[in-house]
Amino acid sequence: MEPATSSCESTPPVTGDELLRMAGLNPCELVAGRIVRMTPTNPNHGRIEVNVAAALKRFVSTRSLGVVMAGEVGVFTSRNPDTVRAPDVLFLSHERDARRSRPQGFLDVAPELIVEILSPTDRPDPVQRKLREYFAAGVRLVWVIDPAARTVQVHRERGEPRSLAAGAVVTGEDVLPGFELTVDDVFE
Repeated sequence: MEPATSSCESTPPVTGDELLRMAGLNPCELVAGRIVRMTPTNPNHGRIEVNVAAALKRFVSTRSLGVVMAGEVGVFTSRNPDTVRAPDVLFLSHERDARRSRPQGFLDVAPELIVEILSPTDRPDPVQRKLREYFAAGVRLVWVIDPAARTVQVHRERGEPRSLAAGAVVTGEDVLPGFELTVDDVFE
């Protein structure tokens, strides 16, 4: 999803539960209690999202490791004020899924892996802020896919990101040992 140029300000801050009950508002994220509208993605973004989600789903399902979700599923990254991010794809292990405090609503546990696909309007500072939020919430691995550069950046909480281009292989590292997806297949 692409952030829209403006946000809807409301006072007092909106909670994640209130956002969930707001009809006709999507797509959006909640950042420190403020609703940030997002524009729909382009077809290339959608194709990349399906490629990554399908590869993860095949791997995770055959090994019964957890669930893969796509389509900007809401994930709490902080509370009071609430921030609910909408990653493009995520992996949530059975162990973490069992720790959810409620079956309905946004995810209140951090997934192990998040995949963000950059949109043409994404800027570095907001993307870095989102990464910090994910890691602070307990996410272990983030892949940032740049369709314009045709690269996948692999981020961990500590250390420099690794940039992978054509011919390289994205792995699940210790989050999904044995998972491999070529960068070429990401952009197929």
